[in-house]
Amino acid sequence: MKNSIIWISLFAISFFSCSPQKQWYKGNLHTHSYWSDGDNYPEMIMNWYKNQGYDFAVLSDHNTLQVGEKWKLIPKSPMHEQAFENYLEKYGTDWVEYRKDTAERIHVRLKTLEEYRPLFEEEEKFLIIPSEEVTASFEKKPIHMNVTNIQEYIEPATGNSVSEVLQRNIDLVKKQREETGHPMFLHINHPNFIWAITPEDMMSLTGERFFEVYNGHPEVHNYGDSLRPSMEALWDKVQVSYLLSGKPLLYGLAVDDAHHYHVFGEKQSNPGRGWVQVWSKSLSAEDLIEAMEMGDFYASTGVLLNEVDFNGKRLEVSVNQEEGVTYTIRFFGTKKSDPQAAGVLLEEIQGTEGSYTLADNDLYVRAKVTSSKSKENPYRPGDFEEAWTQPVVKR
Repeated sequence: MKNSIIWISLFAISFFSCSPQKQWYKGNLHTHSYWSDGDNYPEMIMNWYKNQGYDFAVLSDHNTLQVGEKWKLIPKSPMHEQAFENYLEKYGTDWVEYRKDTAERIHVRLKTLEEYRPLFEEEEKFLIIPSEEVTASFEKKPIHMNVTNIQEYIEPATGNSVSEVLQRNIDLVKKQREETGHPMFLHINHPNFIWAITPEDMMSLTGERFFEVYNGHPEVHNYGDSLRPSMEALWDKVQVSYLLSGKPLLYGLAVDDAHHYHVFGEKQSNPGRGWVQVWSKSLSAEDLIEAMEMGDFYASTGVLLNEVDFNGKRLEVSVNQEEGVTYTIRFFGTKKSDPQAAGVLLEEIQGTEGSYTLADNDLYVRAKVTSSKSKENPYRPGDFEEAWTQPVVKR
């Protein structure tokens, strides 16, 4: 039964290089605005992503959808006041609704998703996908989960443990998906933020397919510490548990988790740090989600791939080389004979093309590409641009 479940989850993995109907689409799945704790207007944020070459984006504000009437009191600081002037200059008084109170403070009515999306969406050019960061907690531990393509607001579920809170919210998303008929998925955000979510918390879950292997917020501890695992180490530990339990593969996302749009630097959570590249037959929420659920995507902080091809036995990776930049392709996996040694280095290749053929003893394999190019405005000083492919198993 375990093998059949794994087979079903992997049967649809496409040969990325073989379908002329598909193409790569760049998108960000975690971003904030004035609708919660971001510091800019939805229109200005979407304008940034579209101008930077993204094909799709979300606004995943905490426990809210961009619906109804909401007024934002603009902080009295030169930065925020200038941002308001920039907003007013770009969109004009016919669009921007604002008022001043007796203290001369500015209040702005925030535009809803249905109001601002026509300004940006173009068929096969740019798409805005509805999202919510379902924000819960257990014993003061933050448990944050994004729901991509959400259709109705989800009130965060509570529970008696971290894993129970996670599972109850996963179940709520599954229920909404079944009731509405719209594809959507929950992904777990920044597990190491305030060290809230452990590998063991995730191992017990049913129906969880996605998490953030990279998050651009400076406080999320992507690399762990001397006592707690990095996001990659967590990924491998949970992966082993899932596969040995007959669960589907766990896929890794890279996201911005952007909050700050006016000041850029290592102490700010800025846009442009992490994203996904999805191999999809169209720029629609339905096709993008279908592709991601099949593992037809990779996560990136700057490295672009030409091809990711898996024929059931051999995983091949081809890098889109930048002039003057070198690349290291590493294949990581776990041996069935030693599942406790999760995520060991299986092979390392210098160059723009690499492949790894899974042996009978390999539980799974995934690739990571690291470039010699320093990341602009990095999560951590000294970071290089990277990309992560999704794990595959031999069939």
